[in-house]
Amino acid sequence: MKESFIQIPNLPKGGVALAVCDGRINKEIENNLKRLGIRIIKTKKQKTLYEAVSYHPDIQLHHLGDNKIVIAPNVEDKFYYELELEGFEIILGKKPIASKYPEDVPYNVARIGNYALLNIRYTDEVLLDELIKRNVKLIDVKQGYAKCSVCIVSENAIITSDMGIHKKATLNSIHSLLIKPGYIELFELNHGFIGGCSGFISKDVLSFYGNIEKHPDFYLISQFLNKFEKKYQNLFKGKLIDYGTLIPLKEYSIM
Repeated sequence: MKESFIQIPNLPKGGVALAVCDGRINKEIENNLKRLGIRIIKTKKQKTLYEAVSYHPDIQLHHLGDNKIVIAPNVEDKFYYELELEGFEIILGKKPIASKYPEDVPYNVARIGNYALLNIRYTDEVLLDELIKRNVKLIDVKQGYAKCSVCIVSENAIITSDMGIHKKATLNSIHSLLIKPGYIELFELNHGFIGGCSGFISKDVLSFYGNIEKHPDFYLISQFLNKFEKKYQNLFKGKLIDYGTLIPLKEYSIM
């Protein structure tokens, strides 16, 4: 079956063929993705980051759409090569990623259709230039972990537990569902974020690393997804885990 690059970041138009995932995803998640026909590129451990986010895809790279990816200059070479073998053009960012906040967030930008939620002050300048070149509207937020904090639902809809992001999104005519913080595991840290445990696996199916039905705001989440004609799929049965965004990169072409 023919594959093509996903044009609008995070939002495939068909079934996902290739995605980038945290190198630590458990076997159940990996098997479920394979069963769905999704090939995965696993991130490598970034030793300059603290353990909890050391493999997170949304910390290491930003998909601009089509075959263009901006990536931190100090990510392991093997990871670059795997992406290049799939036909991606790698654009090296200027800022290396490091463990101390905000040095770990230069690429953690939430792209929602023609908008990007980001902390402009902390965002890598190469990535900023690429977004401006594409006429993407930049929405400046205080939260440096913008992509971690945002679950993308459509070109103009998000789910977040961050009040600042919720307010800014609403002001910019993006539909936003505000949910309770917490209830998502993140290794040794207190809790993870909704954006970091989700990602699309097809045009209308949003997947979760864990059981979204166990979240206290599940009813609101399911109603919100229904409103935008999206379904959900749990990739494993346990509690939600923040492995960093599942980033879809290629889709099966509609012949």
